[in-house]
Amino acid sequence: MPAAKSMHIALIPSRQGAKVYTSKLLRQSYRKDGKVQKRTLANLSDLDDEAIALLRGHFRGKTYVEADAGFEIVGSRSHGAVAAVQAAFRELDFVRLIGSRPSRERDLVCAMVAARIIRPHTKLATTRWWHSSTLAEEFGVADAGVDELYAAMDWLLRRRNRIQGKLAKRLFREGGLVLYDLSSTYFEGRHCPLARFGYNRDGKKGKLQVNFGLLCDVRGRPAAVSVHRGDVGDTRTILPEVMRLRRRFGLSRVVLVGDRGMIVQTTVDALRRLDGMDWISALKGTRVAKLVRDGELGRLDEVNLFEMIHPDFPGERLVACRNTRLSEHRARTRQSLLEATEEELAKLRASVAAGRLSGAAEIGLRVGEVINRHKVKKHFRTEITDGSFDFARREDRIAAEAALDGIYVIRTSLPESDMAAEDCVRSYKALTRVERAFRVIKTMNLQVRPVHHRSADRVRAHIFLCMLAWHVEWHMREAWRPLLFSDTELGDDIRTRDPVAPAQRSKAAERKARSGMLDDGTPAHCFRTLIETLGTMTRNRCRVRSPDDGKPAAEFEITAQADEKQQRALDLLKGIAELSRPAPRL
Repeated sequence: MPAAKSMHIALIPSRQGAKVYTSKLLRQSYRKDGKVQKRTLANLSDLDDEAIALLRGHFRGKTYVEADAGFEIVGSRSHGAVAAVQAAFRELDFVRLIGSRPSRERDLVCAMVAARIIRPHTKLATTRWWHSSTLAEEFGVADAGVDELYAAMDWLLRRRNRIQGKLAKRLFREGGLVLYDLSSTYFEGRHCPLARFGYNRDGKKGKLQVNFGLLCDVRGRPAAVSVHRGDVGDTRTILPEVMRLRRRFGLSRVVLVGDRGMIVQTTVDALRRLDGMDWISALKGTRVAKLVRDGELGRLDEVNLFEMIHPDFPGERLVACRNTRLSEHRARTRQSLLEATEEELAKLRASVAAGRLSGAAEIGLRVGEVINRHKVKKHFRTEITDGSFDFARREDRIAAEAALDGIYVIRTSLPESDMAAEDCVRSYKALTRVERAFRVIKTMNLQVRPVHHRSADRVRAHIFLCMLAWHVEWHMREAWRPLLFSDTELGDDIRTRDPVAPAQRSKAAERKARSGMLDDGTPAHCFRTLIETLGTMTRNRCRVRSPDDGKPAAEFEITAQADEKQQRALDLLKGIAELSRPAPRL
């Protein structure tokens, strides 16, 4: 057998007509009379490219063994989701946002934000979980304990104003829209000074709560968060936030957008005294009802939007709107609730007539239970005596409420030269993006609730961490729209579509919703399942099987190759930089 070191494989192309063939020849080099000669030992053209590559490696001195005989996998950690969050961090320059100088605290904060996006846990559980992924290794916090995380939260809180100032510069333009809303989250325990009983938006009866307000740009990207006691009302939080926005974020002119319960008349009076401060809100139902009774909104029978000036609102424009689909929906809902209540009241009347209920007090208690169940007490007249009960609808009140169905009135201090009536409506509707932020932060995605911390500052730092996580996740969701159930076409016509009519999903989004598939035939995802799919891309620690000579076995790491869907998700994140620019004015 000729020496392997003198053998090689040659690829010889040949043309036969329009086709080109390649011959794979095993050849040997040798010397004759001082000159290098070659001779062909075999024709290997029937072998595939993989076999040829193995032979070439063997001739170059490589040694091959069976995979299961050569090494073993001794550990695997999830890596793909960590790589995705790191890519988002790079595009958003997030690490420098947290701190311009490298520090242990900065690494810990970034690791906690990343963990919040990938798999939210308590701080103690986070220090356990992140070792099952490459997160702790990638951020250099593998040896961190829970006390060190708490210390990093304290460090973060001291930098909060500086970080929020940087975010404001990134997100807000002079004279741009600022969205503000307040929500609450329930609290575990009774020792935090912020925890109070208040208007519970989570439906957790008997639980203390804390309130927190979000300042967002018109696209719903958060720039600041404030935390308040659980018994503080909406109107008491907005003015301090506005002043903080003006003073710390360096904005001389701001247009504040808040809901009708936030920007009430007392708030408007205070805003009037601030130079460069405008607002967009809506009238409460009682004021809209007065306009209807006075005949001021009669034009809504002909058009679904018109602008007006009213003496009760000096220096403001009113934009009256009527959503016919919402009007029809509310009419159907009210009718079904009235019928359900009448059915129960009729059963109760029959029980009284049959003598099963006799005392007026007992009858009244039962009637109260039934009539309040669907919140339609104001629409019924009841007559209760010992041994008798009767009821009837209040048709006048029902008609008065029906006259308001689908009607809402936007109020703004902006002149028409600054913003058209249609854009005022669109701006007010943008508050739904803050509501979306609250849903994500409070539910399974980021899990701000329940709050377990006992210190007021730790509660503030915890909620601030969740806000930072939503800032990153917002950009990831936008970049991943083509892979998610999200509509990729809806935003294109925001300036031209009817601002009053409900937004309609595009045909492409409808197809995704019906089939659960993308146009390329692969499954559509929600954000959470896409993160889980990326998590199957692992980093594996491998060990060469121990030799018999007693030497320690060598170890090495191999990261799994991303599949087509995973690679596309990682590639889409490269466009986040474009999304992070300040939003244009409507």
